[in-house]
Amino acid sequence: MTVGLSATNFANKALDVLSGTSFTAPAGAYFQVHTADPGAAGTNGVSAGDATRKSVTFSAASAGAKAMNGTNPVWTNGGTSETLSHVSLWSASSAGSFLLSGALTSSKAWASGDTFTLTSFSISLTPIAS
Repeated sequence: MTVGLSATNFANKALDVLSGTSFTAPAGAYFQVHTADPGAAGTNGVSAGDATRKSVTFSAASAGAKAMNGTNPVWTNGGTSETLSHVSLWSASSAGSFLLSGALTSSKAWASGDTFTLTSFSISLTPIAS
């Protein structure tokens, strides 16, 4: 397993635009925290402390990149000790489609009552011709 774009729900749909197939953008973007690589379906290692998906916004794309902006999502651990290592991005607060995943810069030990704030996240498509 490895982090990255969901082939089925994101990458293939974006690429199909090149052959004239329309792509309906997700209505929203929601991060979820994980204790392991989320895998190809985005469902592995979902945090037991707080499995809630948090709404986020992104800046307009520029130079092939897009960054999280607005209010940083915050999770509160509801009663377990675990180590957070990854995030996944979804199209809805529940159900919805898995879009992509990423590893945290460093793992975070997370005890009952602690909060975790995702302060930055960016996505880029490369290489960009210059």
